[in-house]
Amino acid sequence: MSQYFSVHPDNPQPRLLKQAAQIISRGGLVALPTDSSYALACQLDDKAAVDRLRRIRGIDDRHHLTLMCRDLSELGNFARVDNRQYRWIRNATPGPYVFILEATREVPRRLSHPSRKTIGVRVPDNAVAQGLLEEVGAPLISATLQLPGDEEPLDEAETIRARLEKQLDVVIDGGPVPSHASTVIDLTGGEPVLVRQGRGDISRFGL
Repeated sequence: MSQYFSVHPDNPQPRLLKQAAQIISRGGLVALPTDSSYALACQLDDKAAVDRLRRIRGIDDRHHLTLMCRDLSELGNFARVDNRQYRWIRNATPGPYVFILEATREVPRRLSHPSRKTIGVRVPDNAVAQGLLEEVGAPLISATLQLPGDEEPLDEAETIRARLEKQLDVVIDGGPVPSHASTVIDLTGGEPVLVRQGRGDISRFGL
């Protein structure tokens, strides 16, 4: 049975975010709002929680998971970013974009793409997500909350609770969010490559 925290979308209650962070630190799996639908998230180095996330999403280890960060300063520990890539990312964050980059050795091998050794990274423009990341004090591994068979990601916490109450540890209700996945941009080559069109203007990447 998951816990359900209703927080203010712009000024989330620190007490509730702290409780959610403590549950995550004990291996919990959370549903939280972002600037592009709700997402599932857990600790980066918690294999059991990551395995649960993959089972709920119905994805295998060839599906990129996303490292959700507070700001660009955290990216360098987990992804190799040159000056050109940094400019692309800086101009679009925080925002509804996931960037595919080469993973560093700090990323557990089970989290990077098994053949390409890449990782998705993002900095969400959402007060609840940012508040939780601040409380946790480290990036979280995450994935868009789109269930097998669904055509769109989930965008309301009540629906998430009704469908996943026994599979999640915490549902953070930060109000309705856009029912669109994030836009995924591959920056591992010389130029940006569109992987998935979602919420977010791609013209800034020349696409």
